[in-house]
Amino acid sequence: MKILIIEDDDNITSFIVRGLRENGHILQSAQNGDEGEYLALTHDYDVIILDWMLPQKSGIDVLHSLREKHISTPVLMLSAKGDVKDKITGLKQGADDYLGKPFSFDELEARIEALYRRSLGTSGDHVTVGGIVIDPAKKQVTKDSQTISLTSKEYELLLFLLKHRGNLVSNAMIEEQLWTDEEFLNSNVIQVTMYNLKKKIGKELIKNHRGLGYTLEDKA
Repeated sequence: MKILIIEDDDNITSFIVRGLRENGHILQSAQNGDEGEYLALTHDYDVIILDWMLPQKSGIDVLHSLREKHISTPVLMLSAKGDVKDKITGLKQGADDYLGKPFSFDELEARIEALYRRSLGTSGDHVTVGGIVIDPAKKQVTKDSQTISLTSKEYELLLFLLKHRGNLVSNAMIEEQLWTDEEFLNSNVIQVTMYNLKKKIGKELIKNHRGLGYTLEDKA
């Protein structure tokens, strides 16, 4: 998953980044509302973690602006505000979930994963594409009742294609989604990862548009 954290408390940001990065997620962060809104508008994220109280622009204002601009990325709102009215306000402005401070990392990650599964079109069990079955909760992929062993990058690539099912996904989009700026990227690493994924799940499921990108075909 690629996750944006908009939080001005360095300790909280470090706590979240450390835990999520250890679990293989790609993270970007912003310390104020203006910067966070800019990143959310110019990059593609799977989930946004958004603090309510931010300098320059509040989390509620950022959320309202994103929804007005039709950014539908799932948003998990963080806040020390525990009043039910505050939660209702956040949800009505377009937040997908609300987590009060302080919070446990396990609960945070569980909520993030639930939001991500929902964005993939499944609330829990699995999603079927062609002849393969993807279980996001277990991070498991099967074909003809047999488990397919995927690397972490192959699995994330499959989920990214699933998220954009039926739409063209370019190499540039894949690179931004699956690799951090700090990682060295060989010129053919995307092609190799795609080749291996197609070989494992079935070449007929991913269509290559020469010079343009790829689409996940929702058919057997």
